[in-house]
Amino acid sequence: MAPPLSKSRLIGYARVSTEDQAHDAQLDELRAAGCAEIHQEHGSGASRSRPVLARLIREIKPGEVLVVVRLDRLARSVSHLLEVIETLEARKAHFRSLRDPIDTSTPQGIFSLQVLGAVAQLERSLISERTRAGIKAATARGKKPGNPGMRERRPEAIRKIALAREKVYLDDLIAGADRWMPTVRRMRPQHPWEDVVRVLGNSGQSWTVTRLRRAVGKLVSQHMADPALLRPAPRKNPEDRLMTLIAGIAMTDPGLSLRDIGAQLERMRERTPRGGLTWSASSVKKQLDRAKKHGLALPPEAQGES
Repeated sequence: MAPPLSKSRLIGYARVSTEDQAHDAQLDELRAAGCAEIHQEHGSGASRSRPVLARLIREIKPGEVLVVVRLDRLARSVSHLLEVIETLEARKAHFRSLRDPIDTSTPQGIFSLQVLGAVAQLERSLISERTRAGIKAATARGKKPGNPGMRERRPEAIRKIALAREKVYLDDLIAGADRWMPTVRRMRPQHPWEDVVRVLGNSGQSWTVTRLRRAVGKLVSQHMADPALLRPAPRKNPEDRLMTLIAGIAMTDPGLSLRDIGAQLERMRERTPRGGLTWSASSVKKQLDRAKKHGLALPPEAQGES
């Protein structure tokens, strides 16, 4: 059994499949490792839907460590594992598997992770190569690639494919919602969709208004998001729109300084009230002060210049 980990707060995650409900062994190992709390998920390893894991990653705090007994309890593939770990690193949290040499708080664990990344790249290349070879072999035998039912436009085949695609789409939304839904919840419906897309884009996420509205609508239809998010944004005059946009940026990332917010506005090509493209910390603060007077709850970090 693995020895207890370091002094960092340890958060355990145990997944038990529907076929095997005996998860006591996982819980025992996680407790022995010193986990302060343990979250349990029920579902098969192939399922892309992991709501407990998604919530855990969304709520984990900097310096905390997500702990699992084995890698297969956490991820359905190497690429999924790397995606989870990258998300944890972005939140300044760590990951540890008790039975595998993966501990992102140590140099040895980081090296093992790099090896896994190379394996994932090889896995993708091999899958692509096998797919091309299979299509070529089928064509040589006179067979057409693809689904025969779809080629013949059979209604039941079309319906089956549509349902499968919709499930994959929903699973992907749920898996990645922790990266974009917090921003949507903070900004909607007070801000128009265009402003939400711009704030997300400034943090490296590629969205269009149509795609984002569809994604939020899908989560609302599954009772996973508040229907109020879809309400029309109130009309604002240009100065009020600028004030609420800056307040939205501050609320999305409470750690930003006034200069950081100004730099974001410049990258977004957002003009100052006087029409310029250069934002000073004092100009940002004026807009945040206005937002505070209007009753918008702003983080205390947004009031200073550091």
